[in-house]
Amino acid sequence: MRVGIVILPDQRWEVAGTRWRRAEEYGFAHAWTYDHIGWRDLVDGPWFDAAVTLTAAAAATSSLRLGTLVASPNFRHPVHFAREVTALDDVSGGRFMLGAGVGGLNYDAAVLGQRPLTPRERVDRFGEFLDLLDRILRGEHVTHEGAYFSAVDARGTPGCVQVPRVPFVVAATGPRTMRLAARYGAGWVTTGGASRDLEAWWAETAAQTHQLDAALEAEGRQPGSIDRYLLLDPGAPVYSLSSVAFLTEAVERAAGLGFTDVVTTWPRESGWFAGDESVLDDVATTLLDARSAM
Repeated sequence: MRVGIVILPDQRWEVAGTRWRRAEEYGFAHAWTYDHIGWRDLVDGPWFDAAVTLTAAAAATSSLRLGTLVASPNFRHPVHFAREVTALDDVSGGRFMLGAGVGGLNYDAAVLGQRPLTPRERVDRFGEFLDLLDRILRGEHVTHEGAYFSAVDARGTPGCVQVPRVPFVVAATGPRTMRLAARYGAGWVTTGGASRDLEAWWAETAAQTHQLDAALEAEGRQPGSIDRYLLLDPGAPVYSLSSVAFLTEAVERAAGLGFTDVVTTWPRESGWFAGDESVLDDVATTLLDARSAM
């Protein structure tokens, strides 16, 4: 079981850079940031671009794996985004992971003035997004005229450091997105169930793992062929760094459900993920050190 952390892009680099370096020093296996133009009630900022932030994080670290949780087609076009992905993989020396999802009905979906999409249309668009990214990043010259994206001789030269391309970690909670995760993903990520009751949330999360197994079988893949990431926040009813004991128990329960990775979130002073940064010191000494010694 690996443990990762999300660092929101809500601080100037003077503060944020220290956090990314500390994440590596603490012993987290991977660190991620949200890829939004604005997120929920933090839309008034400060808020910074994910690709630029991750480029700086790659320069500030040496071994930490880095990624987006998650990029979406709400405002990303696969032709240009493939260039950013290729650059991130190159700058990081092959440490980049692309977390990708459908995209919510939120600020990102409205700020560019696009028409609202139905749930089915959003999944259709996501499938087209993943297919184009996959083909471009694998080195194809792609010409495409689809329902949501067009491309004329798009290419991803010189290609990714990681072969055949950067790993996709696909966010999915429903049957159709699960099939996309099974088709394109080196990893699957979920925020778990929707219940505000903790035990019910764990039960719903367990049910999702069985749905993924079925999707993998339908795609002709084995259950163990894909990494499984549980993003605890903001899915779980309790903030995951409310205490070391809670995070430790969550890691153990997730492992019991077959997850390979658990992701927590860096504490903020107030609002979303409000907590005490000192808890991270305890996590490093009592959880991460213990796991690295196994």
